[in-house]
Amino acid sequence: MSLKAKNLAEMYEQAAIVYGDRAAFATKQKDKTWKPITYKELYQTGVDLATSLIHLGVKQRDHVGLIADNRVEWIIADYACQLSGSTDVPRGADITDDEIKYILDHCGAKVAFIENVALVERVKKAKLKSLTHMILMDPHEKAPKGVLHINDLIKDGEKLREKGDRKVEERVAGIQPDDLFTIIYTSGTTGAPKGVMLSHENVISQLSRIPIEINPLDRILSILPVWHIFERVFEMFAIYNGSCTYYTNVRALGDDLKNVRPTFMGSAPRLWENIHAKILANVEKAHPVRRALFHISYFCSRMFQGSTYFLTFRKLDLEGRNILVSLGMGIFHLLRWVFFLPWYGLFNASVLERLRLAAGGDLKASISGGGALPPHIDEFFNYIGIPVLEGYGMTETSPVIACRTFSRLVLSSVGPIFPDTELRLFDINSGELIYPNPNKPNGGKGIKGEIHVRGPQVMRGYYKNPEATKKVLKDGFMNTGDIGMITFNDCLKIMGRSKDTIVLSSGENVEPVPIEGKLLDSPLIDHVMVVGQDEKFLTVLVVPSVDGFKEIGITGNVEELSKNQEVEKKISQIVKSAVSAETGFKSFERLQDFRLLPKTFEVGDEITNLFKLKRHVITEKYKKQIADMYRSSK
Repeated sequence: MSLKAKNLAEMYEQAAIVYGDRAAFATKQKDKTWKPITYKELYQTGVDLATSLIHLGVKQRDHVGLIADNRVEWIIADYACQLSGSTDVPRGADITDDEIKYILDHCGAKVAFIENVALVERVKKAKLKSLTHMILMDPHEKAPKGVLHINDLIKDGEKLREKGDRKVEERVAGIQPDDLFTIIYTSGTTGAPKGVMLSHENVISQLSRIPIEINPLDRILSILPVWHIFERVFEMFAIYNGSCTYYTNVRALGDDLKNVRPTFMGSAPRLWENIHAKILANVEKAHPVRRALFHISYFCSRMFQGSTYFLTFRKLDLEGRNILVSLGMGIFHLLRWVFFLPWYGLFNASVLERLRLAAGGDLKASISGGGALPPHIDEFFNYIGIPVLEGYGMTETSPVIACRTFSRLVLSSVGPIFPDTELRLFDINSGELIYPNPNKPNGGKGIKGEIHVRGPQVMRGYYKNPEATKKVLKDGFMNTGDIGMITFNDCLKIMGRSKDTIVLSSGENVEPVPIEGKLLDSPLIDHVMVVGQDEKFLTVLVVPSVDGFKEIGITGNVEELSKNQEVEKKISQIVKSAVSAETGFKSFERLQDFRLLPKTFEVGDEITNLFKLKRHVITEKYKKQIADMYRSSK
C-alpha cells in the first residue's frame, strides 16, 4: 500500500499510521545484531525533536544544517526538519573545512545537526556568521560546552508535547507544495558548490512515479551517502512503501549482504566494479578446475542470457533493424537459446548460484545510479542473475530522469524516460533540435545530442545564484550537460558529458569517459583521467593500483609504485593495448603519453562522494605533469 501525501511531513505521519510497529530502519550493534526502530517510534521521535527545534526558534522555511553520514539519527533529524516546516541542508562527514564555511554561511543556517565532537570542533573553527546552535548527534558522545545534544532535545520535546504543545501540527498544516524540503550543495566537479533547491512537490512526484515495486517485506541495504539525493530518495521510497532500511558501510558490506539478505540496494558503478574485480581475483586464485568451471559457466550464461534479452526485446538497438534482419537474428537467437538452455540450467545451479549467494541470495535487484555502469560490468551481473536496474538523473532533477524496469531492462541503456517527463536532445554545436523532430530520420532516434528535460522533478533553481540558474533552466527545461540518444527500444543511452568533452586543436570532439572506462578494466589501474583540451593529441594521468601490483609481486605504496620502472613499463603496455584500433578506438582517441601519479584520488579532494572526477581540481593539481607531456609538441 503506497501513501497519498502532499508533502514529506504528511508522508512521514501516514507511514507511522499505516506501517506502525513494522521496522523502518535498523542499525548494527557491536554484537552484530540489528537494532530496529519502528515507523511509529521514528515518527514520534521526529515529532519530539521537531517540537524542540521550534522551541529553539527555528521558524517555518528556516534552513537547518545537517552534517553527518548514514545513521538512524540522520533520518530522525530529517524527520524533525520536515515536521518543523524547515529546510534541511545536508552534507556528509567528509566535508572539507572550506565547504563547512561556504555552505553553512551561504545558506544562513542558524541551527545545525553535527555528527560527532571532532566535527563540532571543525565547525567551531569556521567562525560561522549566522550559526547560533549546534546539535551533537552521536548518542555515545558527550556534548561540549555550549553544544546541545540530540537526545536531550528529544526528551525536552517529549515533555513539551505532554504539556499540550501542538506547534508541529500547525507547522505541517502550513507546508506548501512548492516549499523547499532541502537545499543540497553539489559536490563541485566544477567551481564552487551550488545549492540545489528541491521542493516537497519535487520529491513527492518521484515517490509516486518510481516504476519499481517494493513492499513492507522487502529489506533495503543502505551504503551510499544518505545526504546525496539518490540514496535519500531511495530511503524515502522505502518509507513510502513500508520497507526496512539497514545501514551498512563498505567495510561491512560483504558480511551484511549475507546477514541481512537484502532484496534491494541502491548502488554506484564503482561498487559493482570492485565486486567484479574481487570475483575475478578469487577465480584466478582458485584451483584450475574451478577456474575452468567458472569461465565455462559464464560463457554459457552469456550465450543463453544474450539470446533471452534479444527474444524478449531487451537487446540494445541503436540502428533500427528492419523486419528481415530482426527475423534472421531472431531465428539465430532462438536456436542458440535452445542449445544453451540445458547447459545454462546445469551451471546456473552449480556455479552461478554461489555468486548470487555472496550477494545474500535474495537480491531482487540493485538500483545503480550516480554514474555510468561500464558495459562489461553491466553484462556480467545481469547475466549471472543479479539484475542491475541502472537509472539516470542528477541532483537538480530530484534525481530520476530515466530508469530501467524489470520488463525494460535494456543493457547499456538507462531505460525508458520517467513518467510525465519531457526529454529533448539538441546538437551541442548548432543548437538544432534533434529529438523529438519529425524532420529527422526516425524522429531523431539513434542520433546523439545534449539532454534537456522538463517535469515535476526539476528543481526550483540554485540558491542565491540566479546567474547559474539561468544557464541551465529555460522554459522549465533543465540542461543536464549530458550527451545521450534515444534508442530504437525507446530507451535513453548516455554517451558522455558535454562539459567533459575534450576538443582537440584539430577540432575533433572526444568523450573521455569510454577511454577511461577501458583503462579501468585493468586490475593494475586504480584511477585515470584523460586530458588534451585544445592540444594536438590525448594523454592520460594514471594512479597505479597497490592491490593490483601486489598480486603480481610488485609491492609498495602509490608513491613508490609511481617511481618504479617496472610499473611504468606495465602501464605503458596497458595504455597502448587498451586504447587501440583493435579495441574500437579511432586514431585521434589514442593516448600518446601518460604520467603516473604519486597519490590516489580521494573523496572530497579529487573525486566526489559518488567517485566522479573533479577534473578542474586534478588538472590544477597536476598541471606540471600535464605540461610535461605536451612540452615536446609545442
